[in-house]
Amino acid sequence: MGKTLILTEKPSVGREIARILNCNQKGNGCFIGAKYVVVWALGHLVTLADPEMYDEKYKSWKIEDLPMLPAKMELVVMKETSKQFGVVKNLMKSSEFVDLIIATDAGREGELVARWIIKKAGWRKPIKRLWISSLTERAIKEGFNNLKPGKEYESLYAAAECRAEADWLVGLNVTRALTCKYNAQLSAGRVQTPTLAMIVERENEIKQFVPKDFWAINVLTNGFTLRWQDQSGQNRIFDKNKAEALLAKVSGKTGEAVEVKKEGKKELPPLAYDLTELQRDANRKYGFSAKTTSSVMQQLYENHKLVTYPRTDSRHISEDIVSTLPERLKSVALGPYVDLARSILRNKLIITKRFVDGSKVSDHHAIIPTEQPPTLSRLSPEELKIYDLIVKRFLAVLSPAFEYEQTLVKVAINGELFSAKGKIVKLKGWRKVYEGQGHFDDESANGEGEEEQNLPEIRKGDMFKNPSVKLMSGKTKPPARHTEATLLSAMEHPGKLIGDLKLREAMDQSHGLGTPATRAEIIEKLFNSFYMSRQGKEIIPTSKGIQLIGLVPSELKSPVLTAKWEQQLTEISKGRAKSQSFLTGIRGYATQLVSTVTGSSQTFKHDNLTRNKCPECGKYLLQVKGKKGEMLVCQDRECGYRKGLSQVSNARCPECHKKMEIKGDGDNKLFSCVCGYREKLSAFTKRKEGEKGNLNKRDVSKYLQNQQDSGPINTALADALAKLKK
Repeated sequence: MGKTLILTEKPSVGREIARILNCNQKGNGCFIGAKYVVVWALGHLVTLADPEMYDEKYKSWKIEDLPMLPAKMELVVMKETSKQFGVVKNLMKSSEFVDLIIATDAGREGELVARWIIKKAGWRKPIKRLWISSLTERAIKEGFNNLKPGKEYESLYAAAECRAEADWLVGLNVTRALTCKYNAQLSAGRVQTPTLAMIVERENEIKQFVPKDFWAINVLTNGFTLRWQDQSGQNRIFDKNKAEALLAKVSGKTGEAVEVKKEGKKELPPLAYDLTELQRDANRKYGFSAKTTSSVMQQLYENHKLVTYPRTDSRHISEDIVSTLPERLKSVALGPYVDLARSILRNKLIITKRFVDGSKVSDHHAIIPTEQPPTLSRLSPEELKIYDLIVKRFLAVLSPAFEYEQTLVKVAINGELFSAKGKIVKLKGWRKVYEGQGHFDDESANGEGEEEQNLPEIRKGDMFKNPSVKLMSGKTKPPARHTEATLLSAMEHPGKLIGDLKLREAMDQSHGLGTPATRAEIIEKLFNSFYMSRQGKEIIPTSKGIQLIGLVPSELKSPVLTAKWEQQLTEISKGRAKSQSFLTGIRGYATQLVSTVTGSSQTFKHDNLTRNKCPECGKYLLQVKGKKGEMLVCQDRECGYRKGLSQVSNARCPECHKKMEIKGDGDNKLFSCVCGYREKLSAFTKRKEGEKGNLNKRDVSKYLQNQQDSGPINTALADALAKLKK
């Protein structure tokens, strides 16, 4: 009887599956067992061919050659991983295998990774699919006992291929059109452009914002504060004369409690995490970028096996997971979570549609801990923070509602109404999980509304004599700049930006811009292309980004179209729509975009030109701020010359402990910090030698590795540290 070939997406997953299936013999790029052979990809081994593969003329970028619309999209093997593709192909060509199990990531992109390899290698035998939500031994074994026919996932593959081809047709055509038209390195795409447009639009709102003065009247009496409000509940007064007249009207007058309303209220637990919500919280609480959260999650899922599949857009679990909840709770009942987990286990589990609803689970359920008990000491600080968020959210979801009594007091003073709110907690419920750290949800972050106070016992008819009346003043604030947390929300629900009510409702039902799996990469791409930059947590568009949004065709800036595409892709993945009609529409759209760009009369101006000439082509260099420091880049896209100016190092400032920048070349290298501290390389080396008793070899090795990862600019620092290592 023949063997079964198993294709995984990464070596780490391949090793784990091989161990569980007793494939203990190490082969060339694979593991061999009696019944199975496990082989792996390295992510995508096969991709769509570059334009020049279809026609030699596409090697040079010319506007007259656009749009590029190949009749049939071709696949090519990626050069950098061609060796591993050779291993996979040889195994697929072998007659010893009777069938194949796809064990790549259980999602749209994972399906594409496997299917393109299968197609390029020419596999024609039966295919089965391993579809699992966590990489624990139990989940893998259960998955192998419940393999699905490959045919069930052909629609998912069709949707994934449509996504890739649409991005090629739109992205490459518009990018070439913009770049040739304006002779600048400009790029556009169906998701990245509307995302950037939101950042630019917010910046325009801030620039155009004119602050308005407002006043409010506060009354302090019996140890609590009441605030004036009009009949509609508004407490800001935009007319100073009116505010002063009201102040005079109530000053020195007695107040009477005209309404005291006590109401029992319940606040239900939050929903479980999907990837986007987790990225939002990690950005709010720890300042993590969406990309950082994604990569940390991948480690927790793949290497530590402590969490379920990360790239999910569901915030619910299906009914079949309910029986595993007690074991998951037992696995996290340690360290800081022990009391909370045990108290949930002691009581009957609260299972409601708010958490358990199979109809709201698409490919994968919400992110929850696995049954694997963690060794917290093995986790890096970042992994620990993300794991902490997931465990706490899991505990919160399974906890009772937060119950409190809300008191609303209304006091009349000379015909004017003042109000105050108070809260008495009856049952801490799920909020106990977040005790001492505040719950960082959107509502608490915006600071709007009346503050809750501790109110004394008040009855209707109570009189308040000689209250202290104060006139408060303030200015209206512009809308806040986007952070990665708010940008992720805007990408997920772009319908808020659409005026048309019917269209907005349709958008709210759709996936928004991109998917949970791709949003982090899109945001990172916009930073790396110098279209926007980080200032603390805030995101600010660069001049290049602002100009680009002025140059791209207006329909590409709107979130409507791309969200509709994402909706169509979902329909294709469910087998309810044909991929051919979708791609015909995309081809027409790419043609239209190219003609809009070529017909434009606008211009692009580099506002970051320096006086330094490019040593390769003689044109003036542009000064840009990259992720790891400043650099000079040639303005001619075909030249491609780059030179580092300064780089953020891993060396900490001895005064304020922030990371210092390195500027200059050779012996003139200088460490500088934003706090004003400066230090020459020679002084830094001497200081480090004085401290070397405090450095162990592992620290120095890690330090050196980090610097090498950052590129060649830091060689002098690496040399200095190498001396300390001896």
